[in-house]
Amino acid sequence: MSPAIASIPSPSSGVFHVGPVALHAYGLTLLAAILVCVWLTQRRWAARGGDPELVLRMAVWAVAAGIVGARAYHDVTSWNEVPDPKWKGIFEVWHGGLGIWGGILAGTLVGAWIVRRAGASAFAMMDAAAPGILLAQGIGRIGNYWNQELFGKPTSLPWGLEIQLAHRPAAYVNSATFHPTFLYELIWDVVGVALLLYLDRRVRFRPPALFAAYVSWYTFGRFFEELLRIDPAHKFGGLRLNAWVSIVVWVASTWVLIRLQRPGADRDLPRRPLRLPRRKARVAPPPPTMAIPKSRVRQRQ
Repeated sequence: MSPAIASIPSPSSGVFHVGPVALHAYGLTLLAAILVCVWLTQRRWAARGGDPELVLRMAVWAVAAGIVGARAYHDVTSWNEVPDPKWKGIFEVWHGGLGIWGGILAGTLVGAWIVRRAGASAFAMMDAAAPGILLAQGIGRIGNYWNQELFGKPTSLPWGLEIQLAHRPAAYVNSATFHPTFLYELIWDVVGVALLLYLDRRVRFRPPALFAAYVSWYTFGRFFEELLRIDPAHKFGGLRLNAWVSIVVWVASTWVLIRLQRPGADRDLPRRPLRLPRRKARVAPPPPTMAIPKSRVRQRQ
């Protein structure tokens, strides 16, 4: 008896039509990821005594900056994958093509700026948002499933992902099932979220150490994912560009984590410093009093 062969089927289309309106599953997936991230971050920030409205205000600007940064990273590093005409294709995010590196960098910088302007601690907010960001990244990978993109090498494993002929690279037209790297990263990210939430309850982190732990966890798994992927990418020294980025960012984030959590680093550190010390307002000196000559003061009898 031949063993039964299972596989994960791919969707026939990534577009749903509601009357005359076309809804792209990729975009809906990203929207769901953003909403989940905001929800979890608001809960964590409020539990620390912070204002949940600040999370929403930060998210509006951080998400916008993140999308711009993610698309810019993709366009710069994968210009040959941008649809023609290029002037239009650079904006067509619904076809996929968002580089997580540019998105996280731009979103973090803009979000930190918004929080800092509000008088709160950007580092504390980064720690509060870390699990939500990682969960959003995992959910966002489901969008790659809808677009049948960014899958791995051919495989005969029972959980192989079926890819339609039109979406297969030219070198793999005779292969039917591939490693579902979107599923691998989704699982890795969800496990990472559970780990971060657990550690945050057990360990006294010095902000932004939890954010550094999130980056370290993600980049460690991303490196091995890059070894499986077969989509076009620039290579240096036999490794894909994103694999090198993973190595560099992992080293940097791990160093920051160790540096912040070294023995004695949290001495005299408050548990969760949400607000920054405000500068003392300058007290204006009292106006000079007018000196009145004694000779002009009438003496009362």
